[in-house]
Amino acid sequence: MASGKSVILVTGGTGLVGKAIEKVVNDGEKKENEEWIFVSSKDADLKNREQTKAMFEKYKPTHVIHLAAMVGGLFKNLKYNLDFLRLNTIINDNVLNISYEMGVKKVVSCLSTCIFPDKTTYPIDETMVHNGPPHNSNFGYSYAKRMIDIQNRGYHTQHGCNFTSVIPTNVFGPYDNFNLEDGHVLPGLINKVHTAKKDNTEFVIWGTGSPRRQFIYSLDLARLFLWVLREYQEIDPIILSVGEEDEVSIKEAAELVVEAMDFKGKVVFDTEKSDGQFKKTASNAKLRKYLPDFKFTPIKQAIKETCEWFEKNPDLVRL
Repeated sequence: MASGKSVILVTGGTGLVGKAIEKVVNDGEKKENEEWIFVSSKDADLKNREQTKAMFEKYKPTHVIHLAAMVGGLFKNLKYNLDFLRLNTIINDNVLNISYEMGVKKVVSCLSTCIFPDKTTYPIDETMVHNGPPHNSNFGYSYAKRMIDIQNRGYHTQHGCNFTSVIPTNVFGPYDNFNLEDGHVLPGLINKVHTAKKDNTEFVIWGTGSPRRQFIYSLDLARLFLWVLREYQEIDPIILSVGEEDEVSIKEAAELVVEAMDFKGKVVFDTEKSDGQFKKTASNAKLRKYLPDFKFTPIKQAIKETCEWFEKNPDLVRL
């Protein structure tokens, strides 16, 4: 990043990734010339252009990390695909357009691996984002996220803006959404084990446990976000993920949660429930080209730290 004072505005700053970036920044990764501002929907409704502009005028950011989005689990997506498309498109348009108008030097937006084509070859990589329709269950959210990449290219070619995006795989860690309906798989497993332990009941895993996922610890992702903000100069997106060799099955992830929470009860698989997509393997070859020596937190340690945070911070847990 250029010399002089940098004011970095993080939208969605109180969520899983925002909180992880805040922790990493406060734990010694902050540079002397940087001021970090973490905002949430309490500071401005990003669907409202006037409120968004007023917030930008208040803080005058030189850089933006754009994490804010309307998000939800599978069932919410199935029911409200149009809302996910419209509202996320409005949010993204407001943030990117006002960033351009106010001369923001760089914007890093957060996409998701669910934007990739439903029918594809593996591993998926950054060149394949627009190669076919996304999965039908969340097409609204996926197309809205894909459009960030299109807008980034548009702002670059027409106005020379340095707007880019990252595509993380399954993120987990402290401050996650542990809700069973709306949350993702790992926080859901943590919540279920905690409840089974407390109620002295069996731990039920939905499906066979065989689907495979690449999980990235939120604190590792936060460190990578800082690198992208400061060093990554491409407009094209970059996948932020552990390697293909670090993919684990849902069963293996569940076993690590059981171990971390010292659960001694019975574990059963409800095979009547759907497994969902078997795998969504993503390539981190582009990331490794830039950062061959980046060390990811071992998943066993990362799950243990997340479980400990969950048990110690009941007031902060989103359910």
